[in-house]
Amino acid sequence: MRIAIIGQQAFGKAVFDAFLARGDSLAGVFVAPETAGAKPDPLAAAARDKKLPVFQTARYGSAEAIDALRGLEVDLAVMAYVLQFVPQTFCRVPRHGTIQFHPSLLPQHRGPSSINWPVILGKTHTGLTIFRPVDGLDEGPVILQKQVPIGADDTVAKLYFDKIFPLGVAALLEAADLVISGKAQERLQDESEASYEGWVREAESHINWANPVDIVYNLIRGCNPAPGAWTTQGGKRLYLFESRKVVARNFAQVKGLTPGQVVATSTQSFTVHAQGGFIEVLRCRLEDGKKLPGSEAGIAVGSVLGGRPRPL
Repeated sequence: MRIAIIGQQAFGKAVFDAFLARGDSLAGVFVAPETAGAKPDPLAAAARDKKLPVFQTARYGSAEAIDALRGLEVDLAVMAYVLQFVPQTFCRVPRHGTIQFHPSLLPQHRGPSSINWPVILGKTHTGLTIFRPVDGLDEGPVILQKQVPIGADDTVAKLYFDKIFPLGVAALLEAADLVISGKAQERLQDESEASYEGWVREAESHINWANPVDIVYNLIRGCNPAPGAWTTQGGKRLYLFESRKVVARNFAQVKGLTPGQVVATSTQSFTVHAQGGFIEVLRCRLEDGKKLPGSEAGIAVGSVLGGRPRPL
């Protein structure tokens, strides 16, 4: 089949490589405009290496973008990690239309942080969906889905790179074959089961140490590696990454402790009290510094994390 890839970053490149490796004809790629001084996008770089046309567009609904896709005369467009809005005027140009990857079991977790939220919410599974894009965000008919377990200690990084990423590449190949062969059985999403969450940003990633330890631990896992769950120490922002949860077994373990209080340090970590247990912090970052082992963060026993951060 003759394919156009719309996407970016490592996932877009992996999809590009997978179609190329099995002998499909890649006609060109569409990527977001590169920021001045930034490293070349991996998908764009891979296409240029193969002497294929690369189209960088801020608006997929523009006449230039639509004419560029029409000129490629492709059978199918494949959207692999696309953050921009792509209208139907663009999606309908290929002979067999367009398919899109989304890292959740749609209609659950529509939106841009769909890998983070299932972890933050303490869910035990998530998945991925290959669907037909429509003008509503993540609302199109489903072609196929794959379920993925979320381990009790999985971070977003582990969930994505070890599970969703490779399965998603394979699923796009499978869905493309179904569409081209006419065997795809598309089904509408059940709107009664739909949910939408926005970006996980500063407000969403702020740790409240008075919350139960499970909620705090899920937030840290669900923001690792990005954007990083954060608290404060001495008015400075402290971002927490690799951590362990320890559940309190009796009242004596937490008697007299304040939420956010640092109760222990070791050669690798520091440990903080949260409601019903403790968070052992193995890796952290102070404001815009480098990530450090918890033991090197200069956090003293008796310190209380939290409180009002100083302005950025």
